[in-house]
Formats: sequence, C-alpha cells, structure tokens
Amino acid sequence: MAIDKKFVDQLITVTSKAALASSYLVGKKDKIAADKAAVDSMRSNLNNLDIQGQIVIGEGELDDAPMLYIGEKLGTNKGPEFDIAVDPLEGTNFAANNLPGALSVIAIGEKNSLFNAPETYMEKISARVSEKNVIDLDYTVRQNIFNLSDYLNKRPETLTACILDRPRHKKIIDELIKLKVNLKLITDGDVSGALLVTEENYNVDIFLGIGGGPEGVLAAAALDAYNCNFQGRFLFKTDEDKARAKKMGINDLTKKYELNEIVIGDSIFCATGITSGDLVKGVKILGNEFISETFVTHKSSGFKKVIKIKQNIK
Repeated sequence: MAIDKKFVDQLITVTSKAALASSYLVGKKDKIAADKAAVDSMRSNLNNLDIQGQIVIGEGELDDAPMLYIGEKLGTNKGPEFDIAVDPLEGTNFAANNLPGALSVIAIGEKNSLFNAPETYMEKISARVSEKNVIDLDYTVRQNIFNLSDYLNKRPETLTACILDRPRHKKIIDELIKLKVNLKLITDGDVSGALLVTEENYNVDIFLGIGGGPEGVLAAAALDAYNCNFQGRFLFKTDEDKARAKKMGINDLTKKYELNEIVIGDSIFCATGITSGDLVKGVKILGNEFISETFVTHKSSGFKKVIKIKQNIK
C-alpha cells in the first residue's frame, strides 16, 4: 500500500512549524528548551492530522515525557495507521550554539514498517551505491574505500568520507588519512551526515562510523527513496540495553541490518532546517511570515527534493 501523497505537504508543515518554534531559541545556549519547543510544536501539529499514528522512534520512554515517547499515539484517530519516527531537534548543540546543521526531522511508514530501534548506538555505513557487496560493515575501511573507488571510477584520494568527529573513530579516521581520502568531520547530526551521500552536489561519497540507532532508522527512511545503500548494526554495551532490545523483539544482538529490513514498504521523510547546513537552509523570519527549506522524500511516488516554502507564523 502506498502512502497518499497528500501527507507530504502535511508533514512539511509539521517539521517546518517545529523548526520555527525551535528557531526562537537558537544561540540561547539552552538545548533542552530548544528541543522542548520543537517537541511541543510537533506533537500539537501531528495531533491535528487525520491519522492513527504511533511513535516507534522517539525521545525515550514514557517516563521522559514531555518528550515524544515510544508508544505514544498521535493524530485524530481517524484515517490510516502509521508508524512515526521523530527527531524534533536533530543537533541540539547546533541550535543551542547557533551552529550550522540543526534540523527538525520526521519519517512515517505504514503500520509495522519502520524498525523499532532502541536508544542505543549503531554502527552504520551508507553510500551512493545500488549494488550489493560494494560497501559492507564487515569489510575493512581499506576494502570499502577501494571497492567504492572502483565502483565510482574515482581514485581514493578524490573520495570524501563523512564521519562523526569522536575519539571512538580514531582508528577509522587514521586509516582514511593513510588512504588519502578527504574527510568531512561532523560534530553532531548523524541523520544529515548519512544523507549527504544522496546527491553528488553534496560532495560526500561515503558515511561511516558509530552514531545513534534511532537516527540510523530515520536516515534509512530517506535513503530508501534513493539508489543508496545503507547498513546498520546495533551495539549493546550494558545488560540493560540487551534486555530492552530483547523486549523490543531483537533476538540476534549482532545482526547486520540491510535497508529493506529497517524500512519495509512506503515511507515519507521530512527534514526542515533550523540553522543553515549542508542539506537545507535554516528558518528565516520576515515579519509575520517565515521561509523554511525541507529535504523531502516519498518513496512510492519517487518524489525527492528540497522544498522551500513561505508560511504565516500564526
């Protein structure tokens, strides 16, 4: 079943209003307040939609309310049933410190189609590759780079790899430097990092490393509309993490997930800029109106583009 394209416009409104709400707190050094503003706006606007929605990727469990928590039901309880994945403020530090790349992100899928990811780390890799066995989490960094350079017909020193700048990635970064690969180091926001492989104009050939599991599912929903490859493997450090995963139905804790196992069927993805970054520009307020840019994909219709709109603030 395809998701009606009318929901594209409705979801752009949801993320752009959340981005606007958060934009008033940009640079105020309070990431919790900026996040809460986006959450409150997103919840209120989702509750106006004629859907039967349930959060499968949210901001923690019920105890963490007022966040959009896993299991929360949204919408008017009329219309189609949807799984909803949200990151109302992706890049909280970016917003708090007025740095590029803060986004408001949502993805919806048909009921039981989005992977219910636990709040844990995920090892991930993505690239603009439509064939299997070119990039793989089980390959070495060297093997992935040489395979990709062959596939894209580029030399390793002309490739660019995007990776979170974290101490845990020192070995990978050292290996990429040794291979003379260009680096794009990001400090936060690994949803947008993974999406930079979608189009050549972003000048990123591969995204790799360890980031958030929920962010991995969100990125996969967008990558699914492109001829891109994505793999993810959850990393469970504590017994508590493992117990929660088993409760969610994850029995093989070392499984490597392919894109079609993370997002099954149709999906819509929207990411609206709060502060300007590589993917989209941030919110611009002009009197009683605001301009927003949203990176949108709708898998079944093949719709994928950046949408710029002007709306009334009220």
